[in-house]
Amino acid sequence: MRGVCAALGLPRGTYYAWRHRLLRERPAEPALSRGRLVPGYSLTGQGQKVPDGQIMEWIVEILEDENAAYGYEKLTWRLRRRFDLTINKKKVYRLCREMDLLWPQRQRKTVYPRRLPRNWVITRPNQLWQTDLKYGYIAGEDRFFYLQGIIDVCDRSIIAYHLGLTCKAADAARTLAQAVAIRKAEWQEPPVIRTDNGPQFIAAQFEQQCHMLSLDHERIPVHSPNYNAYIESWHAQLERECLAREEFITADAYRVVAQWIDDYNTMRIHRRLDYRSPMEMRARVAAGQAKWIPLRV
Repeated sequence: MRGVCAALGLPRGTYYAWRHRLLRERPAEPALSRGRLVPGYSLTGQGQKVPDGQIMEWIVEILEDENAAYGYEKLTWRLRRRFDLTINKKKVYRLCREMDLLWPQRQRKTVYPRRLPRNWVITRPNQLWQTDLKYGYIAGEDRFFYLQGIIDVCDRSIIAYHLGLTCKAADAARTLAQAVAIRKAEWQEPPVIRTDNGPQFIAAQFEQQCHMLSLDHERIPVHSPNYNAYIESWHAQLERECLAREEFITADAYRVVAQWIDDYNTMRIHRRLDYRSPMEMRARVAAGQAKWIPLRV
């Protein structure tokens, strides 16, 4: 290198400084991780080595003798107990894959894709419904009960509800069918039902009910209760005016809550409804004495 630098008239210090800077700025090549080498055998409880070829024969023998469609996890347990083999399920999975003995993976299909909430301008009832669950406590029996209500965003009325010690997808679907039976005769087109992402509302049974009833189902984003503000506000009113004032001893909680819901629909006034109850406002609009005020949701 001394002769090359002399021929070019380049100081050797300049060359080595350039070479050092070049090596320092060059990105390092990632090291190849080869992982642990496959030993090609497993040990028995007595420490004897059993080659992988013998283990493959044992796997086939188990499947033929027991006439069972075992997966790799069950084959692992049979190899351990039948042949006293020290082996883990990862190796059994690899051997089954080499012999093409693995069952094909299930293909999960989303039959009902999730629909996010849209912006609405509500001008009449039965355009947008909201539903959610509320818990109540029965002190005398030390257990909770469930309330699922369906509210119409326009007229604020509770169309249908479910009360019980449980609320499963079947209960939520049945409550929705009751609401449709009550309102179907008066709507121009099917409403949209908006829910959160609770297990009752993401279940296939609830989605199938929405499909059968020709309802579009919107599910709000996670941790965004403001998209379901009207049913959440109703829950707050229920808590203040009913649940917080009563200490339920027995299942008479159902009767008290049901009576409060009936009073809410027929008597409780709303500022948005010209200080009238939901039923009173519906009657006035039907008689041509009032109009619904457009509402942005």
